[in-house]
Amino acid sequence: MDYTCVYETPLGSVTLASDGEALTGLWFQDQKYFASTLDAAHEERPLPVFDGAARWLDCYFSGRAPDFTPPLHLRGTAFQTAVWESLRRIPFGQTVSYGALAAELASGRGRAASARAVGGAVARNPISLILPCHRVVGSGGSLTGYAGGLARKKYLLELERNGPRQCAPSGSSPGAVQAG
Repeated sequence: MDYTCVYETPLGSVTLASDGEALTGLWFQDQKYFASTLDAAHEERPLPVFDGAARWLDCYFSGRAPDFTPPLHLRGTAFQTAVWESLRRIPFGQTVSYGALAAELASGRGRAASARAVGGAVARNPISLILPCHRVVGSGGSLTGYAGGLARKKYLLELERNGPRQCAPSGSSPGAVQAG
């Protein structure tokens, strides 16, 4: 069984999903591939993992780099999960091209990965923001492709531009999570 809740961001509502233990999804309401990994049978329910995700999002949207990650459970093919794991390694405030990401994956896996295949996996990232697919850009740094929309991608990159300030995992969320 999957569980959901809604969190309000400066860029609109996001739906958080969980298997009860870890975060399995984080999607902007109108993004491409919305809820693509969410079980058809799910219910809204407050969970500790949603509280952790809300603290992460509160920190992030205050312009600070969270120094913790809520527990994640990635649902996808082996190639997709490899791409999504590589997104985690893109530092706050930095970008990488689809081609560079493909080259990194190829060297780590011992077989070629095309920029186009990487782009397809990046677009289907089920845990946006925490797995920062907005930090992947076209060759030459062009802002191409973001399932949440290019205006959001631009906003997120601008938010990070001032450089990271650390944010601790403690503290309470100001109540931005809505369940039920």
